[in-house]
Amino acid sequence: MATISGGEHERTMAFAEIALGQIRALHQPASPRNFEVWYSYATGYFPALNEMVNDILSRTGTLSDRDAESVYNLHLSPNRLGDRIDKVGERVVDEIEQVMAMVDAAVGSANKHSESLAGASRNLPTADREGVRAIIESLVSMAKEMELINYRLEERLLASKQEINQLQRSLEVARNESLTDPLTSLSNRKFFDQALTKAVTAAVADNEAVSLIMTDIDHFKTFNDNYGHLTGDQVLRLVALSVKQNVKGQDIAARYGGEEFAVILPNTVLRSAVTVADHIRRAVMSKELMKRSTGEHLGRVTISIGVATLRRGDTMQSLIDRADACLYAAKNAGRNRVICETDPEVSPAEKTAAVA
Repeated sequence: MATISGGEHERTMAFAEIALGQIRALHQPASPRNFEVWYSYATGYFPALNEMVNDILSRTGTLSDRDAESVYNLHLSPNRLGDRIDKVGERVVDEIEQVMAMVDAAVGSANKHSESLAGASRNLPTADREGVRAIIESLVSMAKEMELINYRLEERLLASKQEINQLQRSLEVARNESLTDPLTSLSNRKFFDQALTKAVTAAVADNEAVSLIMTDIDHFKTFNDNYGHLTGDQVLRLVALSVKQNVKGQDIAARYGGEEFAVILPNTVLRSAVTVADHIRRAVMSKELMKRSTGEHLGRVTISIGVATLRRGDTMQSLIDRADACLYAAKNAGRNRVICETDPEVSPAEKTAAVA
């Protein structure tokens, strides 16, 4: 049975305490919906949600039951993505039905044209001069009618092709949104889990290396407490940018949760992964944070990093657990450093950590 790491437990409990504190302060019912709204607010995963809540609070000083419902429906309802996909599906079906109606009409006209041609073929041998002229005029009229029908059908098919292409792009956007963290534009936890499963499976099958970097922002709670969530969001974006700029190729960077990020490094041995991790750490440390609203310089951000590489018999979770253990060893050793699973700072128990 999988276990939750100590860091994950502490982090999620902190978010839960903030959520309950907000519910208590505003005297709201401790309903699952209200808890999810405030928990999501505490994590900062949904910046549009935070902006909406902050706007309501600044105007009214509270978040009414109706406001909470609006926030939930707009930003958190599990039906949002499904609704968008359903609407795209309905539009595709409608396009197909319209095209099929035009095709049926064209087929009917073609059958009528064929019957007219057959009749003309029968009547031509016995027709006089005026009869021949009438038959020819009828055939020309039918030909023009078929030409117009074919032209309209061609236009409709072209329009439908463009519409369906647009709908395909809409579906791709919806899919990408479901796998992307909106605040940092990195992959989200859902995509990370899928990608790490694939990377571990491929590495085992091909007998290749795969390494995992886990990183956490040092003293992040202090930034939030002292300067507010907007500054905290700025810190998250800064770290995300540094991570993104130092990975390439098949590497996958993701926001793992809260102030923690992860990088999957396929075909990368431990020593090389440590080098990448230190580049990320230095890139973060080189940037000075400034509060946009006041221009106040807030100092430099630092991060702690843990690195582990796949071993024989590893699962996705055991690899995560070892990288996480290295991360917390880095924090315990003074922060702003990279610790890998072979370093002496990692205890023997942590080095062999696996899912229970």
